[in-house]
Amino acid sequence: MANQTASYLLVALCLLVLVAKHAEARPPRLVPAVFVFGDSTVDVGNNNFLGGTRKEGKANFPQYGVDFPTSKPTGRFSNGFNTADQLAQLLGFPMSPPAYLSLSRPLKSHQFSKGVNFASGGSGLGEHTGRLIVKTLFNHMTRRSRSSSAGLIDLNFIMCKQAGEVIPMSLQLEYFATVVEHMYKSAGSRRTASFLSKSIFFISTGSNDMYEYSFARSNDRQFLLGLVASYKYYLKVPRVSRPVKPSDKPSDKTETDPASFIPQSLYRLGARKFSIVSIPPLGCTPSQRLRRLQQMGTQGCFDPLNDLSLRSYPMLAAMVEELAHELPGMAYSLGDAFTMVSFVFANPQTKDWNFTELVAACCGEGPFGASGCNQTVPLCGNRNDHLFWDGNHPTQAVSAIAAQTLFVGNGTFVSPINVLQLVQL
Repeated sequence: MANQTASYLLVALCLLVLVAKHAEARPPRLVPAVFVFGDSTVDVGNNNFLGGTRKEGKANFPQYGVDFPTSKPTGRFSNGFNTADQLAQLLGFPMSPPAYLSLSRPLKSHQFSKGVNFASGGSGLGEHTGRLIVKTLFNHMTRRSRSSSAGLIDLNFIMCKQAGEVIPMSLQLEYFATVVEHMYKSAGSRRTASFLSKSIFFISTGSNDMYEYSFARSNDRQFLLGLVASYKYYLKVPRVSRPVKPSDKPSDKTETDPASFIPQSLYRLGARKFSIVSIPPLGCTPSQRLRRLQQMGTQGCFDPLNDLSLRSYPMLAAMVEELAHELPGMAYSLGDAFTMVSFVFANPQTKDWNFTELVAACCGEGPFGASGCNQTVPLCGNRNDHLFWDGNHPTQAVSAIAAQTLFVGNGTFVSPINVLQLVQL
């Protein structure tokens, strides 16, 4: 075990040396554009424009954004830049491309010249994921003074009653189809296909589906198979007997039923190079540590959720590997978020970072600081020594490590290649 830890540490130190060389001077744009899909880990403000999203599903108020260049909230669930921003910076962009819903209407082709971010906090692969969980994960905090059994009953009640508006993956793809349609009209099919085939498609999703399932577990294997099948259908949908149109609507079937998805996919719309992030150890977030304390009376990570996260990775890896062999021109880099986060937990202090708080959120109060971040709660003095910004999201410092690892990491953390190697194909 000691040799293995030393080996991981050597890998990380070598990784950061390479990153430092890239960071000395921002490189020219390595790809034409970056297109981002997913949840709150990569949302840069789409939820700001959703009227039906409750406050807990947005990040457009203090203390969010305290370390952003403007020191103002932008809709990022972070104290500053998130992983989408920092990966885009490594690719030669100032930050993530703009949120789709922030673009002026009518849409113009020049707005897509650097890509678009379609991600939505609280969303997932399932059609209804997040409409309930956005409110749930924060509101159970208000019952922390009650008994754990009463808290669990109240939690289930709130899951059934309170919902928030999010942009599910089906609608994110529908928005992207609209963008592609504009590109075809302005640049033609050949130029658009070339542009998209060289761009990076960054995806970080699935965590909210898993959060929601964990509150009413039934058949774990069936859930995980359905989750991966959902992912596959958004990457590549089987051929249909009629032309695909951006206006195709998702049906209202179950979330893991492939027939419930729009007959559209990223690959069929032109995506070829994918940077995909797997699900991290969700059970170690402050909100889930509090969940364990309330339900079990003990401290530590919420192991049932971590078990699901860990089991999902090999299934996701096998699926994307199979697709890459099946689909001409497809290439990918898959980041193992569980291993990345576990490495930082095991090595919180190195010559390159110094995390002294691995459990509690920087912005929040109560046990583990998991009460939710807003302008009235305490804020830690040094965000760079905290792993978690709020009850469910990492600090800018952790997002930087994630982006750097995705960009130049080796096979311990990314496979079969890293993002830098992906753009060079």
